[in-house]
Amino acid sequence: MNKEMTFDFIKNRKTFLIISACIIVVGLIFNLIFGVELDVTFTGGTVLKYSYTGTIDTSEAESFFTEQFGSRCTAELSNSGGIQMLNVYNTSDISNEQEQAIEAAVAEKFADNAIKQVSANSISPTVGTLFFIKCLFATLLATIFLIVYVAIRFRKIGGVSAALMAIAALAHDLLIVYFAFVIFRIPLNDNFVAVVLTILGYSLNDTIVIYDRIRENRSRLGAKASIDEVVNVSLRQSFRRTLNTSITTCIVVLTLVIVAVTQNLESIISFAVPLLFGVISGFYSSTFLCSPVWAIWVAHREKKKSKK
Repeated sequence: MNKEMTFDFIKNRKTFLIISACIIVVGLIFNLIFGVELDVTFTGGTVLKYSYTGTIDTSEAESFFTEQFGSRCTAELSNSGGIQMLNVYNTSDISNEQEQAIEAAVAEKFADNAIKQVSANSISPTVGTLFFIKCLFATLLATIFLIVYVAIRFRKIGGVSAALMAIAALAHDLLIVYFAFVIFRIPLNDNFVAVVLTILGYSLNDTIVIYDRIRENRSRLGAKASIDEVVNVSLRQSFRRTLNTSITTCIVVLTLVIVAVTQNLESIISFAVPLLFGVISGFYSSTFLCSPVWAIWVAHREKKKSKK
C-alpha cells in the first residue's frame, strides 16, 4: 500500500524560489562572461553541406574552413537518411570563384572521406534577421494563445491569474533553455526555436494537470479549506504522475543525447541537450513554483475581498 505524501509544498515555496533565483543568477553571469552566438540562420552568411564517409574531426574541419574563408567557421556533423553530413557555417558571403576554390581544397583535404558537396546556400543578413523576428513572433503568438486557453479553462479558480502564473513559469523554463545554449556554447539556431516551442507545450501540460486537481479539490474540500491547503493536496495527488512522466521523457531525451554524443552528431546535440534541461525545468517550475506562488496571489486577493 502506497504511503500518502506529506511534503508541504506551500511551506517550502520560498526555498524553491531562492533555488530558481540562484540558477538564474548563475546563468546571467555565464551570459555576461561568454555571451551568446547567433547561428548564420539568424545573422546571415554561407551554409555548405557535404556528404562523407569514415570519420571527420569537427575541430580540424573548423580550422580548415576558417583558413579557407579567412574568417571563423563552425562545423557540425549530422545524419540525413543514413548519409553522414558535414555542415559548415560562416557569417560572410562567398563568390562563385571562392566556392569553386574551396570545393577543390575540400576534395584534396578530405580525399579519404569521399566527400561531396551537397549544397551551398547564402543567406543575406536581412533574411536572417527577418527569420529571427518571425521566430520571436511565433513564440509570442503561442504564448498569447496559451494565456487565453488557460484563462478560459480555469476561469472558476481565477483563470487570468492562473494563466499569468503559468506564463511566468514558462518564462523561467525558457530562461533555463537559453542558459543551456550559453553554458554549452551552442549557437542559437532554428533548434533553439524548436526547443522553445516544445517546452512551451510540455511545461504547460504539467501545469494544467495540477490546475485540474486544484479545480476539483476546491469544490470537493469546500469553502472552509484555505487555498494553501487546496494547492498542497492537489500537488501531493499529482506529484507522482508528473514525476513519472518527466522521468520517462528525460530517459528518452538522455538516450538521444548519448547517441548524438557518441556519434558526434552536433545538430542533434544542439537540440537534445537544451531540451533535456528544459524538461527538468518544466517539471520543477510546474510543481514547485507555479501553483505554490499562485496561491500567494489568490490568498492576497481573498484577503482584500474579506476586508471589503
